[in-house]
Amino acid sequence: MATLTSELLRPVHAAQALDEAALLRYAAAHVPGFPAPAPSLALTQFGHGQSNPTYCIQAAAPGGEARRYVLRKKPAGAILQSAHAVEREFQVLKALGAYTDVPVPKVFCLCTDASVIGTPFYIMEYLEGALYLNNKLTGVTPEKRRNIYLAAAKTLAAVHKIDATAVGLHKYGRRDNYCKRQVERWGKQYLHSTGEGKPARYQKMLDLIGWLKENIPEEDSSTGLGTGLVHGDYRVDNLVFHPTEDRVIGVLDWELSTLGNQMCDVAYSCMPYIIDATLSENSSYGGFEHSGIPDGIPQLEEYLAVYCSMSARPWPAANWKFYIAFSLFRGASIYAGVYHRWTMGNASGGERARFAGKAANVMVDCAWDYINRENVLRAHPATGMHVSKAPRQGFHVEQEDSTLTNGQGKFVPSEKVMQLRQKIMKFMKDHIYPKEDELYKHAQSTSRWTIHPEEENLKALAKEEGLWNLFIPLDSAARARKLLLEDQSHVSAGSSNDLLLGAGLTNLEYGYLCEIMGRSVWAPQIFNCGAPDTGNMEVLLRYGTKEQQKQWLVPLLEGKIRSGFAMTEPQVASSDATNIECAVSRQGDFYVINGRKWWTSGAMDPRCKILILMGKTDFSAPRHKQQSMILVDINTPGVQIKRPLLVFGFDDAPHGHAEITFDNVRVPVTNILLGEGRGFEIAQGRLGPGRLHHCMRLIGAAERGMNMMVERALSRTAFGKKIAQHGSFQSDLAKCRIELEQTRLLVLEAADQLDRHGNKKARGILAMAKVAAPNMALKVLDMAIQVHGAAGVSSDTALSHLWATARTLRLADGPDEVHLGTIAKLELQRARL
Repeated sequence: MATLTSELLRPVHAAQALDEAALLRYAAAHVPGFPAPAPSLALTQFGHGQSNPTYCIQAAAPGGEARRYVLRKKPAGAILQSAHAVEREFQVLKALGAYTDVPVPKVFCLCTDASVIGTPFYIMEYLEGALYLNNKLTGVTPEKRRNIYLAAAKTLAAVHKIDATAVGLHKYGRRDNYCKRQVERWGKQYLHSTGEGKPARYQKMLDLIGWLKENIPEEDSSTGLGTGLVHGDYRVDNLVFHPTEDRVIGVLDWELSTLGNQMCDVAYSCMPYIIDATLSENSSYGGFEHSGIPDGIPQLEEYLAVYCSMSARPWPAANWKFYIAFSLFRGASIYAGVYHRWTMGNASGGERARFAGKAANVMVDCAWDYINRENVLRAHPATGMHVSKAPRQGFHVEQEDSTLTNGQGKFVPSEKVMQLRQKIMKFMKDHIYPKEDELYKHAQSTSRWTIHPEEENLKALAKEEGLWNLFIPLDSAARARKLLLEDQSHVSAGSSNDLLLGAGLTNLEYGYLCEIMGRSVWAPQIFNCGAPDTGNMEVLLRYGTKEQQKQWLVPLLEGKIRSGFAMTEPQVASSDATNIECAVSRQGDFYVINGRKWWTSGAMDPRCKILILMGKTDFSAPRHKQQSMILVDINTPGVQIKRPLLVFGFDDAPHGHAEITFDNVRVPVTNILLGEGRGFEIAQGRLGPGRLHHCMRLIGAAERGMNMMVERALSRTAFGKKIAQHGSFQSDLAKCRIELEQTRLLVLEAADQLDRHGNKKARGILAMAKVAAPNMALKVLDMAIQVHGAAGVSSDTALSHLWATARTLRLADGPDEVHLGTIAKLELQRARL
């Protein structure tokens, strides 16, 4: 049954008595609203918990109402290095209380002066509520048991969705290699705790440490999805529930919290299913899987499914054995420390601590039993268990994603895409962000129209890691695979077909990856996912002949050459493609091209070898049958690159945007794509996915702007307080987050409809995304620039370049007015039905 907070109080143990007069003086001076003047003080101690001694302060001014507070301090005497970090507890509780909705007690003050009461301490709010100290929830109704466990899962998901950077905890710990570091740390702690006598399971514990080191999951080295704030000791008995409602009102005991691999928290919270580590003389140590799950408590799979659903995390089957074994190992190390403190007389949990040594030994045995099992968790959740809601990134939410759709607009996570996303985020952090300054300097030098050698090195590395051509849709990949299997002569040695054809993703799935690439203007091309190459490769995949594909598509897929798309013309309004005047006239076995194009992106790149040009082959044909698309070798006589064009002062070297003249350019008739008069048909096929990729990248650009904005606001002081503390900033920041989330969901829905219904039926929502994404990104980036002040408009940050790119896409991606017209027409048509 539930134990009320007040029922845990007992008289202070003589060995843990405090200087109450000194405490009273300090509290009166540092706790806002502390009873005054000359309050009386009653001090009791909480009997639950085996770590930092925790006290209840009850203070009342003469004739006034008594108020309760909680004091938590480091233990007296010798303690293990880095243990009992009350300073970190205070830091994380303060941040969560100020910036998130995660239920935590309010903290009032931190005292690092050990002379006050003997060790550092902090004072926080007293929560009167219910605690469930027995994992089986004895004496509780089945319905209530279920509610309590599911509330615990949902609260853990809320903790894991916190954006550590946004709440000022970005330096709270390293995100990567958490398990590796934890195995080292707790291994050393165990050895220190058992230094004066070897327990019965000493050698088995050393072997367990070795196994863990050899089986650390690859995802542990990531800093992306699944890494963030880790509680470190998350379990039901560290939660305070509302006295009458089945909801958590306080998450306690943050002593072990840090940044790292959050799946460790999940596994540790599942310990009741594996082992009963209750410290008592008669404990059987058997978890629910041995003793049977009490009526009402959800099955382990359901508990995990609820967590995955609320946190948008993938199903953890692949590495579940490791995480459970790791949790048992860490529990054994902690209990060895508790037993060690009991032998020294400074354990905070009283006489129960004497059973900790036995519990540690049982945990070691249990870990090996679990490791030796053939199956521990089914590969996928049982049918009917909902694993993830729509992907989202709230104001305090880390990068979270899902990737598939069930046909009703609800996104469900795909482990494959989650892993790819993690790899891309790590690649960006390790290789692209650190090189941005160097690439920018090269792009502004006298050598800017040459390729920085590091760019090709990064492309080779991305290809090695399988992060190559991820934009290629499933259906196009199937066509290309058939082509490559038929003729390997045009594929370079060392280029595998599977590598060249991407990962077989849908547009929706690719959206989660493309977004990350959009955070840097340099990233897309490193993964061979940059415009206009992606759209041009898609055209060749869908509409190119075998000969055209062998000559131009394969080297584009390999990343050996680049391409341009020549459509816009300076003398006409090219947003209406029927205005195009470039002439493509047939003369025998050749087409002769005459005209002027500009904003041909990519044509300045020395690797650019092929252009897809849109021109008119028949000026007398019906309006939308006059245009054709044709392949033009950029080295063909008569092709003259006149100048690079500037975008708000950026020339985007070495990629560039060129003005080009075509003077009697002769190309073979075999270079026509699909046939004369079919240019609009090709354009519609190309511009659906290609332009949606721009929207996806804009989401990433906006996210980077948000992150930079928040970091700046948390680090800069203006008019006596941090920028982040100004109400006007908080209001604008919240509005930016709202618009970003709305736009992200719109773009994902557009990608989903594109996958399920094709370009034509999805054209309405595609148009909506094309209007919403650049306008949203501009607002967010403008806000980020404003927060950065003069630095924001300089080239010292990426913001000005990201803003210029976003502004361009309100035109290059089709002007807003055209898209709005499409949306309105569809609405009017719907009204007539």
